[in-house]
Amino acid sequence: MTDSCGNDSCLWAPPRSFGRRELLRFGGTGLMGLSLSRLLAAEKSLPRGGTPARADSLIVILLNGGPSHLDMWDMKPDGPADSRGEFRPVATTVPGVAYCEHLPRLARLAHRTTLVRSMNHGVNQAHALAVYTALTGHDRGDTKSIVGNSLEDYPCPGAVTTMVRPAPRDAIGHVTLPYKTKEGATGPPQPGFFGGWLGPAFDPLWVLKDPNASDFAVGELTLQSDLSAERLAARGQLLAQLAGRLHDDRSARARLESMDGLRRRAMQVLTSPSVQRAFRIGDEPDHVRDSYGRNIYGQSVLLARRLIEAGTRVVTVSWAPDANATWDTHSGNFKKLKETLLPQFDAAAGTLIRELAERGLLERTIVAVLGDFGRTPKINNSEGGRDHWNWCYSVLLAGGGLRPGFVRGASDRTGAFPAHEPTSPGDLIATLYHLLGIDPHGELTDLFGRPHRIIPQGEVLRDLIA
Repeated sequence: MTDSCGNDSCLWAPPRSFGRRELLRFGGTGLMGLSLSRLLAAEKSLPRGGTPARADSLIVILLNGGPSHLDMWDMKPDGPADSRGEFRPVATTVPGVAYCEHLPRLARLAHRTTLVRSMNHGVNQAHALAVYTALTGHDRGDTKSIVGNSLEDYPCPGAVTTMVRPAPRDAIGHVTLPYKTKEGATGPPQPGFFGGWLGPAFDPLWVLKDPNASDFAVGELTLQSDLSAERLAARGQLLAQLAGRLHDDRSARARLESMDGLRRRAMQVLTSPSVQRAFRIGDEPDHVRDSYGRNIYGQSVLLARRLIEAGTRVVTVSWAPDANATWDTHSGNFKKLKETLLPQFDAAAGTLIRELAERGLLERTIVAVLGDFGRTPKINNSEGGRDHWNWCYSVLLAGGGLRPGFVRGASDRTGAFPAHEPTSPGDLIATLYHLLGIDPHGELTDLFGRPHRIIPQGEVLRDLIA
């Protein structure tokens, strides 16, 4: 098994005496959400002064690669010919707001959503750093170099939420699927999805299999065939007995007690009926699965809904195996959007928002459709492509205390720059944390005990809150 760095050398592992490979197959401590020792440390460093939570969970749909705002929900039909594009705008359920003709489901749900049309940040070259900025709110500037994840990175929303608002004891803290998106087909995993300075124990559970496959199953959530629940429990009792005998060695006793806490947390998740049911996506009626779209992304979004229902706090769907594979439409922008990207996205996101509303879950669940940046106002000569554009782009939000049917900000005539109310990823992520009951200006400590402000730069956008 490889870790977020693509090798075995920096994969977190408990001490050898715990017998990780012999006991469990659960893909790292991200499954458990957090360890006992880090939980105790977190209780001393939780941010205070936050408002009561308006939301309990978050689903991030990351359109990895840079979706074209100009061809989705900030269209410019009266703009210059070399900018306005090929698609027609259609009316939505919010007066005066139009979407692309290829987003009919989302157009019918606009009254339930919140649109921000004035996003911008400082990263144009590197997808990796733009994704990192979009997910963490930390804009550390641009580069032309290949960038991977690091323990110096700011943590993803799933990591922060797992520490501050742990999931129920029989649930997974946060999950990322269906890809560990690379920076290019042969590049390292992109930063922004990991625990960062909170440590690998706060990385997500990675579900890297296709939920649309007939044989889909998550083997990481099973006990090995030669290890029964009774044997696992017996080994936990042995750990407790050993800890009880180490009266004089406080450090060793603390480590054993922490390991016992990890074992108990893992056991609860491994044997949780709700977790096991969540991954049985084949239990969904065919018409529901069809509505989300019978493809890896549609079924991943459906699985996100099922995980939230099972108590998971944060699910992130990264819509690309690598940064250049899907939404990075330098060439053939309109063809790719029309034939594949927009129909699949509209089905998945539209069905998710509708179902969350019908099931009474949207009020306490945030849906955040993010991109790493937008696309250039000017269409290039490569089969009608658009290039990277970080100076202005859009994001779509719904649920969880957000103001429905509201549009924040606007772009100029060509969609090149914010015309008013410029908004940074730091502002947006701060607002999501605020709705989740987390003070974005509070501090958490890293693996070395150093304090960090959760959002280094960014303010809560009060006008987005209902």
